[in-house]
Amino acid sequence: MSDHLPRRLVQLYVGLVLYGASMGLQLRAAVGLDPWDAFHQGIAEHTPVSIGTVTVVVGLVALLLWIPLRERPGLGTVSNVMVLGPVMDATMWLIPEPESLAVRIPMLLFAIVLCGVATGLYISARFGAGPRDGLMTGLHRRTGWSLRLVRTGIELAVLATGFALGGSVGLGTVLFALTIGPLSQFFLRVFAIPAPAGASTPAPAGAPGPGIVARGGAEPQVRDLI
Repeated sequence: MSDHLPRRLVQLYVGLVLYGASMGLQLRAAVGLDPWDAFHQGIAEHTPVSIGTVTVVVGLVALLLWIPLRERPGLGTVSNVMVLGPVMDATMWLIPEPESLAVRIPMLLFAIVLCGVATGLYISARFGAGPRDGLMTGLHRRTGWSLRLVRTGIELAVLATGFALGGSVGLGTVLFALTIGPLSQFFLRVFAIPAPAGASTPAPAGAPGPGIVARGGAEPQVRDLI
């Protein structure tokens, strides 16, 4: 993979920037967020800091929880923490919240497709799991519980907490859950980086099956995309 290092780095950072932009656009659409962003928004409603800053802090806390789980971060892990929040804030600063539902729904759909593109880019770069995904795969390894159970439990917990704190849950939440897996799978194939000549072609780290999305990358055990 060293032959493709420049391409991998470009894919990682372009993917993370696009992912942060998709998060900001979905927030601006204001018709429901994915579970983690509903959680971030709920916390931001009760603090004096921006949702982007909350996203960074939550990522750092998740990363600290890797220590007892004996997970090892990569470049993609650290970059995920540092890039997504500021890009989300910048996107929301640049783009005002539309009042018309006729604008908000297309914005939501564009944000979800953009998230699929971003996911295909950064997961194919193979620079390590995002902080939230590493937390889930780490718990899976340490407890022996199925990844589906761990992932679903954490997603439901953050969604319920975010909703209780005032985070936006609605049509966008449902559409994101139903479409992001297939979209990400498609763009993983589009942006897959070929193995060097004569080498076997490994599946991209975190190459998921249909259904959960990996924020900032995922491990091979991740069944599907968030």
